[in-house]
Amino acid sequence: MIKKFLLCAVVLSQFAISCSSDDNTDPTTDPKTEEPTKDKTLAEQIAELVKKPYSSLTPAQQKQKLEVEANEMLVQLNKTKSSSAIEAIQNLGHLFSIDQVDIFDGKSSNGIEEILNISGVYGIYTWDNTKKIWVKTASKTELKFIFPAKKSQTTNNAVLSANSVSSDIKVKNTDTYGEWNYDSEKQEMIHTPTVYDYFFLPTSTDATLTIDNVQSASLTQTAKYSNSKPAPDEFAYKMSLNDGYVWEMSGKKGTATTSKAVLTYNGKILVDFNGGSSANIDALLNNEELAQYKGKANGLFTLLDNFVIIADMDLATEAADREALYKSLVRPAYPDYDKANSNHKAYYTTINANEKKQSEGIAAGFNKNFKLILVSKKDGTKIAELVQHSDKSGEYTFDLPVWYAKGGYWTWDGTGELFSRPYLDEVLYLKFNDNTEVAASVYFSTGFNDLLTKYKDFTASFKK
Repeated sequence: MIKKFLLCAVVLSQFAISCSSDDNTDPTTDPKTEEPTKDKTLAEQIAELVKKPYSSLTPAQQKQKLEVEANEMLVQLNKTKSSSAIEAIQNLGHLFSIDQVDIFDGKSSNGIEEILNISGVYGIYTWDNTKKIWVKTASKTELKFIFPAKKSQTTNNAVLSANSVSSDIKVKNTDTYGEWNYDSEKQEMIHTPTVYDYFFLPTSTDATLTIDNVQSASLTQTAKYSNSKPAPDEFAYKMSLNDGYVWEMSGKKGTATTSKAVLTYNGKILVDFNGGSSANIDALLNNEELAQYKGKANGLFTLLDNFVIIADMDLATEAADREALYKSLVRPAYPDYDKANSNHKAYYTTINANEKKQSEGIAAGFNKNFKLILVSKKDGTKIAELVQHSDKSGEYTFDLPVWYAKGGYWTWDGTGELFSRPYLDEVLYLKFNDNTEVAASVYFSTGFNDLLTKYKDFTASFKK
């Protein structure tokens, strides 16, 4: 449910996000003797980390260090499962699934995302635990939800209230898709039209969650728009829990679109993301699925101030390479079943060759255009690079058809020559300092079983 709660921020952060710096230069300071220290750009940080030497540790030793660090992160993340604020948010989502709220005057299927991403909509909704419905009270000033903080409770002791300031960006959102159904009485198909929500995006939203009259969480987000585009030029989001967790996102759209996100616990960084892209966001939003709009992207993903995943990706070139690869694969014509000289073996041999070329080409395009490196900031060393290879994961074997002269056609009667077709996958490998390559699935399959179980338990707790 936490995923739904953060969806508004996550979706918008895909489009834009960045930071700004204040000019705090003292006008009395002599610039010749005292120059301000500039923060390194994302590209400069990546360039510096890429130059780090490889670690001298063996892959097995690196695995042990990774497991210890990842376990530490999960210990911190697991504490969120006991957060009263997150539990209340989960229960609010659960109640929405029982009885859909109606914040758009007659339209349904609204959830937490709409609460935070609309403006000019008001009403006080109180949960009736006996009837299992939301009871609406009209209001011209506030949007509020009163409900139990826990699923096991029957008393309404939590309140989520939201206030917003409208922009002039009006958007159309599909609320309920239309459908055709057969009416047995009228004996005809009846069409239920699609229901749409129309609302103005907010320039700012403030939301507060209280439990037993004590504030448990606060959320703020701001956005700036231009040229009637729904993707904001600038965006900032912050969620603070009284349990010590803070989730922040910010960004800026432009020629160089950048994004930042950080999750902290009592001031300690758990997860930190810093990314940039030259993608044409507005063109992509207009469904212009053309390679040139995808641009380039890079990013740093940090875990607990130590392990960093560097990503430097040329999305436009990768998309163009893949498109060219697909165009180069000419599918052979299917053999005629009524011609004795049809060559079924040649047909399937060509299909195998095409699929091999495609899988190998996709892996080659990944290695050419995507540079992914795992770095240990504490040790100042590179751990491994991520590369991709085309691997055979299995195959299926069948008998080729034989010519049935009397009937004048090809048939599968079980007597034909056996032929095999492989299953091909593009598989990620970790490439270490001694050029040893180990499939990521194999590398993390042993020694990480407990970690994987803990992670699955953690993510499962937010799906209830």
